[in-house]
Amino acid sequence: MTEGTTSAAAEGADTLTRLEQEGEIAADYLEGLLDIADLDGDIDMDVEADRASVSIISDTGSRDLQKLVGRDGEVLEALQELTRLAVHRETGDRSRLMLDIAGYRAHKRSELSELGAKAAAEVKSTGEPVKLKPMTPFERKVVHDAVKAAGLRSESEGEEPQRFVVVLPA
Repeated sequence: MTEGTTSAAAEGADTLTRLEQEGEIAADYLEGLLDIADLDGDIDMDVEADRASVSIISDTGSRDLQKLVGRDGEVLEALQELTRLAVHRETGDRSRLMLDIAGYRAHKRSELSELGAKAAAEVKSTGEPVKLKPMTPFERKVVHDAVKAAGLRSESEGEEPQRFVVVLPA
């Protein structure tokens, strides 16, 4: 191994260790939250796409976790921000941690990928830009990725919370 390769490998290991630490801090914070709320759920930690990923899942299929998702994922978004703040308090570093509860984000990602692909197909057939409804940053990112995978480009326009994706012809 060359010195550059060794350095890159060490840096990758450091990043992985840091992200795993973020996941553990987040898991501890969320376990406390579940205890306070008297909700049952298991915590699953992973590292995906250079960010810590933490999921709260239920073996029993309990609808109780839906309370932590809220309408249109509003409570989930707030909990994600609180969890990121808890990680920041412990590490001093800004966290890009992703939180999923009861598979909500995974399901939403699938729906949004399909929406992005359909919008791209419409733009390809008509040659006209397509404006989508306002979305959260997470939702816009998924749509942008789907449009890119379809070989087109997209942009976000507007101001939060009314920011939306515009799919553009190639």
